[in-house]
Amino acid sequence: MSGHRYRRAMHIAQWRRWASQHVGIRQHVGTRSHMGTRGHLRTRAHLLAFDACVAAGVVAVHVALAGQDASDGLPRFSGPWWLGWLVAVCVGAPLAVRRLWPLPALALILAASAAATFLDITRDPYISTALAAYVVALVEPVRRASAALALTLVISAAAVITGEAVMTPSGPWSEAVGTAAFVWLIIGAAWAAGRVVHQWRARAARQERRLAEEALTEERLRIARELHDIVSHSLSVIVVKAAVANHVAEERPQETRDAVRTIEQTGREALAEMRRALGVLRGETADQRAGDPGSAKMAPLPGLDDLPALIQRAEQAGVRTKLRTQLAVQLPTGPALAIYRIVQEALTNVVKHSGDGTHCLVTITVDSRGDVHIEVVDDGAGNAVVSDGTELKGGHGLVGMRERVMMYGGTLAAGPRPGGGFAVSARLSPELEHSTATSRKEGAA
Repeated sequence: MSGHRYRRAMHIAQWRRWASQHVGIRQHVGTRSHMGTRGHLRTRAHLLAFDACVAAGVVAVHVALAGQDASDGLPRFSGPWWLGWLVAVCVGAPLAVRRLWPLPALALILAASAAATFLDITRDPYISTALAAYVVALVEPVRRASAALALTLVISAAAVITGEAVMTPSGPWSEAVGTAAFVWLIIGAAWAAGRVVHQWRARAARQERRLAEEALTEERLRIARELHDIVSHSLSVIVVKAAVANHVAEERPQETRDAVRTIEQTGREALAEMRRALGVLRGETADQRAGDPGSAKMAPLPGLDDLPALIQRAEQAGVRTKLRTQLAVQLPTGPALAIYRIVQEALTNVVKHSGDGTHCLVTITVDSRGDVHIEVVDDGAGNAVVSDGTELKGGHGLVGMRERVMMYGGTLAAGPRPGGGFAVSARLSPELEHSTATSRKEGAA
């Protein structure tokens, strides 16, 4: 996984913290979290503009209803024009801010709708109240949203029955009750739709949070593998050569100088790789690194062409190493890096646990399908600098090799040989890794 995925995961976390403080945008968590803050503000502005248009339409309809005659057989509004306009504005205008203040907007719309019912203005089944209830169910916690729904249903039913059956009767009680039931149906359906969308977005947010956490975990593992491979190999060579220099310092000064020279060269190479790895983590560009005198140049990732230098460093540590390669096809950067790191870790274990005088054979075979077979075999005949065997019992080195092999759908076998020494055998299938990555993307989609 690249540093881009890590930065993307961090942007997701920052966006969630920001979105939790803005009621009007919480509904978009999980569907638009890959956008920047500016994109979210534009989306919010579009929604507010849409609500403003809906509010203007509702106000216009209720103004028209306030001036309607009794030709439809229902009681007409007989109050002053300004009162009709005031009720119409109170019924529709709060819809423009329903995403900013959902509960106050619902309360004001419900009160105005009840007043419109008493004044014989209302001819619709509380559509404005239903639109406000939808947003309440969408953004509020379930207890608060349920309490708001119950109160809305009680007030709306009382207003409809009182207005149509008591204050200005236009039909029997059963007709008023039927109208109240229809109002309940509209408001309840809108509220239920809001809860369904809320639950869907909550699931999407949890899924996205899980993917972000997995991305961060994978990135931490990748960083741990890279740092382990860089530090472990270099320090093993340094420890071996330092031990040699310490034993022959007085008797063979030339060999001591060679050992110190190897230590210096290995240390410089390790520092360069560490600077490159840290530069990638910081997200530095090539121009930034070029302008920093303390930064190493951005070298390409190691691959098969760097194996001879790796073999040479193992030989400098006293391991008589041979490299055999048979490449039917060229490999991409990813599998080539995995091969390099696996061989590097295997040679590190040979240096640490078999030591000076060991004979080691490294064989790499790539067939025409791109499948890779790696073997690192030693005879264990040297004098080990480290002999506790901790690494070979399942330390970070073998764990890192296993993780790299699993990334490419391969297998790893490592253990002592019957005749002495140690053998590491790995098989990689880069094409299987590609199909696995594709299936992961499709599953996430």
